[in-house]
Amino acid sequence: MRKVAVITDSTCCLPSELVEKYDICLVPLFIVYRGNSYRDGVDMSPGEVYKIMRRRKDLPTTSTPSVGDFLDAYRRLSQEAESIVCITLTSLQSKTFEAAVMAREEAREVIPDTAIEVVDSRAVAGALGFVVLEAARVASQGAELPQVVDAARSMIGRVNLLAMVDTLYYLARTGRIARAAAWAGSVLNMKPVLEHSTSVGETTPVARPRTKAKAVKLMLELMAERVGDSTVHVIVHHADELEEGEKLKAEIGSRFTCAELYLTEFTPGMGVHAGPGILGFSFYTD
Repeated sequence: MRKVAVITDSTCCLPSELVEKYDICLVPLFIVYRGNSYRDGVDMSPGEVYKIMRRRKDLPTTSTPSVGDFLDAYRRLSQEAESIVCITLTSLQSKTFEAAVMAREEAREVIPDTAIEVVDSRAVAGALGFVVLEAARVASQGAELPQVVDAARSMIGRVNLLAMVDTLYYLARTGRIARAAAWAGSVLNMKPVLEHSTSVGETTPVARPRTKAKAVKLMLELMAERVGDSTVHVIVHHADELEEGEKLKAEIGSRFTCAELYLTEFTPGMGVHAGPGILGFSFYTD
């Protein structure tokens, strides 16, 4: 039996090979489309979600996992591990953390011998993924629950996420990022660059270049400022833009010293609000 099992939600943007290697449990968010709920990455792939969104008709929404979804995961993993750490996306943009905490309270009655910690990563997408991955790597070395939780929390302040939005249409529609919605009322032909800060747990616009090339250039410049000469860990994200994602990954690989470099689809758990065409990357330095 393992000492610690690691759970996260499906927005973490981790490559499937790492999820399998470290036996990370994913609790999916739901994509709600035409009255039906589909488990993110299980019943509906990111590519399918973004293709639906490009039509700009009958747009999908999202919903969080239920308390029961997390409780089921806790009960299952209690048969495999002495304790559990559950790390979710930022509580300021989703009720997922709240559901995971409520499930932990119920689990105290159902599986009282299994210690469970729930961590608000303050992060999203691959930035969340790197927090989860650090916890899973420490857990795989046989660490106890407090050490695994400390590893996750120590990573939170180190991770970064930069992303370019292809169109303001979706952000303006949902109002998820107020300043970006205001931009949409004045200038539509731009490719806003957004940053997610774990210090505040929110996503904010940082610049509004007019072209995709300028947006990518700006993101790489911002990354270079933060990375310097350090070795960097990177997950490149794309939302139905595989070719552009591969180009961005290659550019990062040539410009930076990468300890690890992956390409994954951007989570539709966020992409439903930001739209297809997103390019970005999550990173941290050694």
